[in-house]
Amino acid sequence: MAGNRKPSGGGRIPSYHIKPTDVPLIKKRILQGEFLNRIAADYDVNPGRISEIKKGHRFPDIPPAV
Repeated sequence: MAGNRKPSGGGRIPSYHIKPTDVPLIKKRILQGEFLNRIAADYDVNPGRISEIKKGHRFPDIPPAV
């Protein structure tokens, strides 16, 4: 039955962690009116992470790309 066991940790590959270098483009896309879920899909993150950036809860000091 060892072949039917799930890998430790559930076998799930962790999603991407947004880096400060990603933020200017993310903020630019938000300002252009793109849907948060589409931006999140491009970075393989939960839309809540993009919403946190939009609301200024994460990376508030990084300006949007020009």
